[in-house]
Amino acid sequence: MLTIRNLYIFFIFLFVISPMTAQANLVEIEYDDSGVKMVVDGDPIMVNGMNWDYFPIGTNYSYNLWEQSDLFIESVLDYEMGLLQNMGVNAIRVYTGIQPKWIEYIYKNYGIFTMLNHSFGRYGLEIDGQWIAKTDYGDPKTQEILLSQVSNLANTYKDTPGLLLFLLGNENNYGLSWEGAETEDIPVDTPAIEDSARDLYKLFNQGVLAMKKVDDHHPVAICNGDLQFLDLIKEECPDIDIFGANVYRGISFDDAFSRAAEELEKPMLLTEFGADAFNALKKEVDQQSQAFYLLGNWKEIYQNAAGMGKAENSLGGFTFQFSDGWWKYGQTTNLSVQDDHASWSNGGYESDYKEGFNNMNEEWFGICAKGSSHLNEHYQLYPRAAYYVLEKVHQYDPFKDSATLKDLEDHFDDINIMGAVLRARSDNNARELERLKKENN
Repeated sequence: MLTIRNLYIFFIFLFVISPMTAQANLVEIEYDDSGVKMVVDGDPIMVNGMNWDYFPIGTNYSYNLWEQSDLFIESVLDYEMGLLQNMGVNAIRVYTGIQPKWIEYIYKNYGIFTMLNHSFGRYGLEIDGQWIAKTDYGDPKTQEILLSQVSNLANTYKDTPGLLLFLLGNENNYGLSWEGAETEDIPVDTPAIEDSARDLYKLFNQGVLAMKKVDDHHPVAICNGDLQFLDLIKEECPDIDIFGANVYRGISFDDAFSRAAEELEKPMLLTEFGADAFNALKKEVDQQSQAFYLLGNWKEIYQNAAGMGKAENSLGGFTFQFSDGWWKYGQTTNLSVQDDHASWSNGGYESDYKEGFNNMNEEWFGICAKGSSHLNEHYQLYPRAAYYVLEKVHQYDPFKDSATLKDLEDHFDDINIMGAVLRARSDNNARELERLKKENN
């Protein structure tokens, strides 16, 4: 017999277990007369994202935060996600390796979603116990392995609260031309790699379909290098939910959003973009320039959102990146030195561009400078001017009732870059003090 006492115990039981039975978020891509937007649990969201990782000074890509103790991981996440939450970031881009519990932890404690990125053979693949440095996407064994990996990935993470979407690849089209993992000058289309590119995009689409069979609650995107091979993507990748692209063109993305809308008829997500904080000509830190480029980039991202009257297919973007990567130049050497050698050239960044010279400094893209690590403690971060500019940028909601293009432009016009530079000076002074203390010990 169900008594009042039993009912009381039953409701107490439901209350106790309810936090443990959280469900995955329902993430949809919604098309209407205003354009296309991402909708999470019924509410539209503009992705104010950040490329995020954790590599202490002196380490490189072989370091794995997720293999450290739970106590240490929590201390890292509490510190860095707190800083991200403060600046209005609502999503991070993270590569595979993070366990589902940490995606949920980040979401529940800081309201930050995770875009989970599988490299899809971008940096090589192990086949039958042998490491193959350059992936052949037309090889049947390679196809079998990659499709199995992404299917398993979807199955493992599909019910994870805080998961926003899956992302496949990272400029894999550039990898068809580049010889290694380091960033080089952006390649141009050549007939010699078109067959390989077709194999790549066919497999991308098969990967998307394989994941959708497992998980129908989260979109699947690919990550392309700029808009290269857009015609092949249109032909071979009809089932992608989102066109993701890493785009480095300087202050403006030019025709990127409109071409994705008109030629591909897909929503666009900027999976990487940004500017380094080092002037290659003057050989000195240039926080003002970095903040200037990011402000212009984010203005265009919002201007192309649904309802704004332009391409209306922008879902948002992920700034590259939260903290400096001291291992990016050379990757295995001089890991304790922040290298100021520029590794590639880009004329879009006029502040330090000179024809015939490289101006892009891979180890200086952080909107935060990085401090040294101490035993059993996470390193400190020192925000640059770009951090404070983005803190203002992300206060704008393009989906509020009063949002108009004029209202958006007024918001951006009120953001003071020099004010952000002045705010960042105290952070820089604190970093210098830490450096001097370390030298004197």
